[in-house]
Amino acid sequence: MPLLALAYFGFISLGLPDGLLGVAWPSMARDFGVPLDALGFLTVAGMVGYFVSSVAAGFVLGRLGVGWLLAISTVLASLALTGYLSVPAMVLAVGCALLLSLGSGAIDSGLNAYAASAFGPRHMNWLHAFFGLGVAIGPLIMTAVLESGLSWRWGYGIVAIFQAGLAAAFALTARLWKRPVVEESVEVTKAAHTLRIPAVWLGVGAFVCYVAIEVAAGLWAFTVLTQGRDMSPRSAGLIVSAYWGALFVGRVIFGWVSERISSHRVLLGALLGMAAGSVLIALPAPAWVACLGLVVLGFFAAPVFPLLILTTADRVGAAHADRAIGMQVGASGVGGALIPAVVGVLLNRAGFGLLGPVLLALSVLLVVLYLLASRPRPAAG
Repeated sequence: MPLLALAYFGFISLGLPDGLLGVAWPSMARDFGVPLDALGFLTVAGMVGYFVSSVAAGFVLGRLGVGWLLAISTVLASLALTGYLSVPAMVLAVGCALLLSLGSGAIDSGLNAYAASAFGPRHMNWLHAFFGLGVAIGPLIMTAVLESGLSWRWGYGIVAIFQAGLAAAFALTARLWKRPVVEESVEVTKAAHTLRIPAVWLGVGAFVCYVAIEVAAGLWAFTVLTQGRDMSPRSAGLIVSAYWGALFVGRVIFGWVSERISSHRVLLGALLGMAAGSVLIALPAPAWVACLGLVVLGFFAAPVFPLLILTTADRVGAAHADRAIGMQVGASGVGGALIPAVVGVLLNRAGFGLLGPVLLALSVLLVVLYLLASRPRPAAG
């Protein structure tokens, strides 16, 4: 199925730029003559653009169509990546980051909305696993470029070429991206009606919590294990890799499991598994217990994002699904940027042992939000 293959490439393309920045930034900062902490300007611009475009995409998807939304958004991403080839100053790089996030947010919303209505839970999980694959490939590309003696700019140029080819493929297949959901029912439903549904806002809160957990665990685990549990940097690095690896493997495995067990049961079990992993991290026990908790957390977190997307229509109704998915994707960007930063402040002031309790509190809140959002909707709604 050509559209399914394009969807997989689309999710890889979403992850590639995220993987580039971490490796490229020291060289970028040196070229622009800015301190390393200036990275915050790029991340804030990325968060703002991602939130705006992902939410907006959900509200225009019914009129513009999935194919053209993907084509236009991928062109924007390619142009932004191409801009990195020549920008002479940090302020222009921030502009590129904003443009890139505007394209990426819309791609994320569009692909997730299409996949939620066209593919089953297996491919939904696997598509998100391929996003992780893209994040993993990005550093390899940039590392190869730098080790070849080339400028970091060429790493972005390589990914820009990939994005341009993908944009052409989306444009050529734009008319084929039809969904089982009746498009007309989505168009005539007023946006205000969507915003009045409690399950929409409960879903937004759930995505904020989930992505905050995923990012905060991956971001602060190394620091907590080395400075709070006296682990060696090498061992702590392996555990962090195991955490992200468990997330990838879990999505592959749960892709099969979700075909045989209802998505609701898989989601509830996964959310409880995340809470169990957080408990292990929070316990005042030997370091290996926290390490086990991180792997458990990563494994059970794997199906949560894709299955929450997949079941959005069940919670809010098919006519509101596109807008709700856009809002959820936008909220995930905010949750992944702001809450982990706040967690870092708390760890610095209150001690590294606070990571586990914070993850546990967020996990419990996530379970509550999911159960509330999944309550049967009134027939008239």
